[in-house]
Amino acid sequence: MLLYKIEDFNPNYREAAFNGEDIKGLDIYAGNTDEKIGSIDTALVDETGRFRYFVVDTGFWIFGKKVLVPVALCRVDVDAERIYATGLKSKDQAERLPRYEDGMVVDYDYEEQVRGVYRTLTVEGSAPVEASLPLEASAPVSMPRPVSNQARATGYDRNTYTYEQEPQLYQMNDREHHKFRLYEERLVAEKSRHKAGEVAIGKRVETDTARVSIPTEKERVVIESVTPAKAGAPVNRDTPFKQEKVMRMEVYEETADVKKEAFVREEVNIRKEVETEIVEATETLRREELDVKREGR
Repeated sequence: MLLYKIEDFNPNYREAAFNGEDIKGLDIYAGNTDEKIGSIDTALVDETGRFRYFVVDTGFWIFGKKVLVPVALCRVDVDAERIYATGLKSKDQAERLPRYEDGMVVDYDYEEQVRGVYRTLTVEGSAPVEASLPLEASAPVSMPRPVSNQARATGYDRNTYTYEQEPQLYQMNDREHHKFRLYEERLVAEKSRHKAGEVAIGKRVETDTARVSIPTEKERVVIESVTPAKAGAPVNRDTPFKQEKVMRMEVYEETADVKKEAFVREEVNIRKEVETEIVEATETLRREELDVKREGR
């Protein structure tokens, strides 16, 4: 059965498995001590999505080496946000584990090397598994490798092996590895802005008939014939009869010149005002309470 990195198997693993939290990056400690041996690089799951191994980056503990630790050999301290590798108790044990490289294929033979380091066997004449040789990162583990006498002594077969056969390595204790969360509902008031209407403001031209009166002047010539006071008196004999020069008089008159001009009549200011209105809503909220049932003492 092939194994997959948890982020490749399910990109949304944080929400699906850890309630939005991330197990990657948590510190890991040897056994039940305060000796830090590294941090969680990732986790490996099988084809059904079940956790099988934690990939531990040993950091400066064993510089530059990543190893696999079966999930059942780890204890998660939720409150302290750390993991205790109860099955990885010494640096010598970690050095005997095969190196894990990104991109490699974790097959049955590789897992047998890992399991061989963690198994406790009492079979006489069994030989330890040689698992200290590093694996090349560029060469996925796909070719069969010889299995030691110890692997044969366990009675497991590559064709029939299942993880359920070794619960001491792969069966996690839910009481130690899960948070028990109590939920409650709360009212969350949010506002959304939407268009309630529209006001179009423009101008139109109205026509009105206006009347105006303006006085105009017009000149006219008045010719008046009168009798002089000395009418009938003789005139000087020397006054000749001659043709007088024609008298000319210009006559003017005014005409009305009416035209239109535009003037500012008034100004209109346009603005928006915000009115606040309180909207009240009532909902029924649910809350979980812890219910503990005790039996016996």
